[in-house]
Amino acid sequence: MQHFAYHSEENYLKTLYKLEDKKVKKVNNTALSKALELNPATVLEAVRKMSEKKLVTVLADKTIQLTDKGRKKALQIVRRHRLWEVFLVDKLNYKWDEVHHIAEQLEHIEADSLTERLEAFLGNPTVDPHGDPIPDESGKLKRIKTQPLSEAPWNKKLTIVALGNSSDEFLKYLNKIGLSIGATVEVAEVEDFDKSITILHKKSSITLSNEAANTLLVAL
Repeated sequence: MQHFAYHSEENYLKTLYKLEDKKVKKVNNTALSKALELNPATVLEAVRKMSEKKLVTVLADKTIQLTDKGRKKALQIVRRHRLWEVFLVDKLNYKWDEVHHIAEQLEHIEADSLTERLEAFLGNPTVDPHGDPIPDESGKLKRIKTQPLSEAPWNKKLTIVALGNSSDEFLKYLNKIGLSIGATVEVAEVEDFDKSITILHKKSSITLSNEAANTLLVAL
């Protein structure tokens, strides 16, 4: 039970980090409960315990924030998760829509030596298969400046470097239409009516909804 509780705490920290990273203005108990799909009372008790450990702080307006200690721990979890995703895709030939749940289990292995060897074995990757940056040993992230494909200029070679949504459903959709991280595309047309976009990729044309185009991030 203690082992399970520890994993649960790590999931809370990782979720708080992701919400903060997405610039969610007010991460309160309700927002955290929704993100974790847990009962608010359960989350409230977990936050209380993490506050006692100095991993989070709760402000007067009920906003929950990671402390420096909590953020450092969260970044270690994110680092392990993303390295395992690279391993699963590059070395075990999993598809990028198959690795998240497996990496969720592997991320709780805390052996520093394993993480270091895994990183070296993979050639020190800086991004995971979905384009998300991998924190280095000290927790630093190397971010690439991006913009949504929906806002990109026409008739210019563009490289997809990240995703605004890495849900399994969206990844399967990208598999179906033949797009992935590193793909080179060019905006050929934007429909005035619904802002859908036609792009060129490998001499083929692909029509994307505005939602999909807004979720594909290209390098500036």
